[in-house]
Order: sequence, then structure tokens, then C-alpha cells
Amino acid sequence: MIEQKQSFDQLPREIKPAFQELNVLKHLNAAGFKKKFGFTCACLFRLVFVLLFHQKNWFRLLESNKGEVFPGKDAVYRFLNHGGYAWRRFLLSLSGETVQRIEKLTSESRETAFIFDDSMFERNRSKTVEMLARFKDHATGAFYKGFRMLTMGWSDGHSFIPMDFSLLSSAKSGINGIMEGIDKRTHGYKRRQEAFCSAPQVISTMLDRAIQAGVSASYVL
Repeated sequence: MIEQKQSFDQLPREIKPAFQELNVLKHLNAAGFKKKFGFTCACLFRLVFVLLFHQKNWFRLLESNKGEVFPGKDAVYRFLNHGGYAWRRFLLSLSGETVQRIEKLTSESRETAFIFDDSMFERNRSKTVEMLARFKDHATGAFYKGFRMLTMGWSDGHSFIPMDFSLLSSAKSGINGIMEGIDKRTHGYKRRQEAFCSAPQVISTMLDRAIQAGVSASYVL
């Protein structure tokens, strides 16, 4: 796992070259991921990322023999929930560089496309989740509690690169509203406002951001 004073040394051998080749931490810093004290954002990001490949949850990690060298769960939750961090900017920057590297390896005649997907994100057991809403699953005709997960990716027919994402709520069928006390200047508040927009509006802004980042495609699917 990842300790505070290490950079790439404790990354798994399969992941380390990708982190270095794609300049992951550089994109993280460029997106404004910075802390004044405690564990750095780079350390926390590597820890959460690598945890997925160890097939362990956070509780089991802290209960292990090396649990004392890792940050507490509060530090990780604050990092993941911080409204000032631009996760969207980080993903778009990282994905844009990845697409540029892939395009050099493929033929210029190959067709590319932006692919959008609008899927269910169920939270049927939840009651107090912020901006929780009720939606209808048009495949089954049943209603569910949760969100609509709108994602955008770039594809050349063989590779798929995630580019953008948005959790959509509903003003008409909402169960819970926006949490009070949110700083309206933060990225988190802007994402909350976006959640009440229609899918076509969000798709249009996603395409604009991708084009401004230098990523293009022949079609939109």
C-alpha cells in the first residue's frame, strides 16, 4: 500500500509505469488538488486508487498490521468529499492526454466518437442522501430511488476512454434537497446546480468542455 513519504516506490509494478507515463499526479496538481497540512492529496489519491486492486475495504486496511501508517478514514472522506477539488477537470485533463497518445497509434481514417450513457444509480435503501430523487426505470416500468448517472467517453472502436460524468437529480420528484451551508463558490455547489439540469443541457456542456480541451471525434453516439 501507500505511505506518506513515498512517491512511486510503493505502487504495484503493473501500475507504476502508467502513472509515470500519463503524468497522473501532474494532472492532479493542475486541477487544484492541494492541502496545507497532513497527508498530501497525491498520497491520498494513490492510496484510494491502489486499494481497489487489493480487494480490501477501508475498515480492513486500518485493522491490518500496517494500519498505523495509513491516514484515518476521516482524512480520506474529507479528501473525496471536498467541494473545492475539480475532479471533472482532473479527469478531462488526464483523459485528453491519453486520447492524444492513442491517436498516434491508430490510422487517421479510423472513425472516432463521443459515446454518452444514461444509466440508473440506485440508492433504494437510502433515506437521507443529499439530493436523492425518485425515477422511473423505463426498461422495467418500476420506480427507484437514486440518481441518473450520465457519462461521456471517447472511443475509436477498440479503446474507450472516460471523459466526463454527472449525477443527475430531479427538482420535481426530489426527496431531499441540497445540504445547507455549501459554499456557492466551490465546484461542489456548481455540480449540485448542474444535477437539476436536463440531460440534453448537460450533454451540450460536456461536449463543449471536451472540444475546448483539444479532444475531437467524428460522431456523437
